[in-house]
Amino acid sequence: MSSTIDLNVRNATTGYDAVNVLHDVSVQAKAGNITCILGSNGAGKSTLVRMILGLTPARSGNVAFGETDITKTRTHKVIGKGISCIPEGRAVFPKCTVLQNLRLGAYGVESEDEIQNSLKNVYELFPRLHERKTQIAGTMSGGEQAMVSIGRGLMSSPELLVIDEPSLGLSPLFVTETFKIIREINNRGTSVLLIEQNVKQTLAISHYGYVLGQGRVVAEGTSKELSSSEAVHSAYFS
Repeated sequence: MSSTIDLNVRNATTGYDAVNVLHDVSVQAKAGNITCILGSNGAGKSTLVRMILGLTPARSGNVAFGETDITKTRTHKVIGKGISCIPEGRAVFPKCTVLQNLRLGAYGVESEDEIQNSLKNVYELFPRLHERKTQIAGTMSGGEQAMVSIGRGLMSSPELLVIDEPSLGLSPLFVTETFKIIREINNRGTSVLLIEQNVKQTLAISHYGYVLGQGRVVAEGTSKELSSSEAVHSAYFS
């Protein structure tokens, strides 16, 4: 089933303590698309993810998922509405098996049939996880842990999958493989909000993108438009 719900962040400002990190930010992740958020370290990308998930509430503006305002919604309820997040740094449960990690991604799913169907879909994407479902996740390579993290994020059959810096700490070969997997996830019907610094490969798979600089949206456009923007490239990606 294809995703049908847009995510809209409108004129949102948030931060920590007395300091605002994001300033009047508006972004839209359209249903069925891969939307990317690009920017250097400190641009506010991860703070945007935290705001969407309700971990760092917006101080002004709002966040809507479809017709539902989720600005002040607690994180577990945001996830229950169909948003799943793969955090920066993968963050598997290192002392649990692969299968236990995956099932934790479906903690809010009551139907065992639905869980088994999700497991089947994850194993189709990552046959290696099926082969190693009894292996302790903490003993796996970084690339394999990335598979576990992505698989866990898919276990709730989300409408929107938020992926924060998936290339971080991975070998170039597995970065390329990860981006192929993200494209395949989208081809199977899941909307993706991709937060990244790896500009070339991100724009190669994205439909639309936004560039954050010092907590503000400084550019937006189709991936083709952003790829050909000399100003954007020289200012943020040189």
